[in-house]
Amino acid sequence: MEDFNQLMKVRYEKLKKLREMGVNPYPYEYAQTHKSNTIKENFEELEEQMVSVAGRMMSVRLMGKAAFCDIQDEQGRIQIYLRKNEIGEESFEIFKMLDIGDHIGIKGQVFKTRTGEISVFAKEFQLLAKSLRPLPIVKEKEEDGQRVVYDQFADKELRYRQRYVDLVVNPEVKEVFIKRTEIIRAIRRFLDERGFLEVETPILQPIYGGATARPFITYHNALDRKLYLRIANELYLKRLIVGGFDRVYEFAKDFRNEGMDRFHNPEFTLLELYVAYKDYRWMMNFVEELFAHVANKVHGTTKIHFNGHDIDLTPPWDRLTMYEAIEKFTGVDISNMDEKQLRETADKLKVEVAPEMGLGKIIDEIFGELVEPNLIQPTFIYDYPVEMSPLAKKHREKEGLVERFEPIIAGKEVANAFSELNDPVDQRRRFEEQLKLRERGDEEAQVMDDDFIRALEIGMPPTAGLGIGIDRMVMILTDQPSIRDVILFPQMRPENK
Repeated sequence: MEDFNQLMKVRYEKLKKLREMGVNPYPYEYAQTHKSNTIKENFEELEEQMVSVAGRMMSVRLMGKAAFCDIQDEQGRIQIYLRKNEIGEESFEIFKMLDIGDHIGIKGQVFKTRTGEISVFAKEFQLLAKSLRPLPIVKEKEEDGQRVVYDQFADKELRYRQRYVDLVVNPEVKEVFIKRTEIIRAIRRFLDERGFLEVETPILQPIYGGATARPFITYHNALDRKLYLRIANELYLKRLIVGGFDRVYEFAKDFRNEGMDRFHNPEFTLLELYVAYKDYRWMMNFVEELFAHVANKVHGTTKIHFNGHDIDLTPPWDRLTMYEAIEKFTGVDISNMDEKQLRETADKLKVEVAPEMGLGKIIDEIFGELVEPNLIQPTFIYDYPVEMSPLAKKHREKEGLVERFEPIIAGKEVANAFSELNDPVDQRRRFEEQLKLRERGDEEAQVMDDDFIRALEIGMPPTAGLGIGIDRMVMILTDQPSIRDVILFPQMRPENK
């Protein structure tokens, strides 16, 4: 720490000296004409042409009256060659005072060195931003023809906490987030081309609903009331179906006051969409088509690799009812069990269940521990017990079930879909059942929403709804092991704990 503080002290002293020399270490703009890869990819056209490049200095090699440095911009790195008699003695002295991490601008001529490296021969040089805090220095060398990286900025927690450093010293990380943008763009186009309207719904809600989760609570001074950060946008989007929109979607930031692990972040991105006059059977086909379309757009194939598995997203996907899946992987048929029998079964299967859990939560625990991890290839699990799904429509043929499905890929659900419940009498009764679970101590049970009931009383047509966890979808399509690897600024514990 002492050495680090000394390095920072030296940089502050350089900053002071630069200002005394009349150098502005933080100018307002720079006329950049080309980026690194653009120059490399168009070398034949640009050779001996003048360009202006800008970026962060990542290495420097001083050689008497000349110097080489590498600058890194948004596209990658390019080598700069500077000569004292070309840029002038004063500019060269200023350059010698610079540090790795400083932003510089170079105006110069494109050429190729004797070793064949495409470079820029500097004619003018300008400091654009002085870096006062040293970067972790990542070193590279070649061994047996292979690039070897050492002294890497590899501490996962530090990388998540200081993403700005991670992006600088591990530039390959950018590719994940570029892919994330491509995935979201592909989804948007897919929906827009099929007649969906993108909308926005409230993040601050007087009543939280649409999912089974604990909310974050805040307070509005002017209204003198508690408000909740939304846990889902479902109930507002369905109000829009009531109001006459037939196809709506929203990319929503949702918030759930729950634990954190490699598949959960308290703030996450959820795509929800609703289609009037369709049901969950139609939606299954739609989901297959959507995932295959996005994979093709981003990778050029529906065959991907995630978490050590080769996964084929090509439709059609496998389909199992929830009870079929549980029986397949546990050997137990739970379809006609009451809560007491389920608890006994869970105990025999060594699945821990809490006293406040109702029948639906117990089934969910058994499924999550003993079934879900075995579903690697894309599989639809459908026809859920009514106790697990207070917003889904009763099954048209099977008593005690609802028309709901979840697609599971690589052992994790990536979406949730219903034939939406549009019977206001049944919906009120379901909410009342949820209130009983809250009285038993289930803090995640849903709350009564009288205004949503009122909307259903106005009349909502038959509707299919879908929610996709965008972060999980991105994990799978970019082969990233943790949700924190696909969120630029994930939630972290305090640094001093």
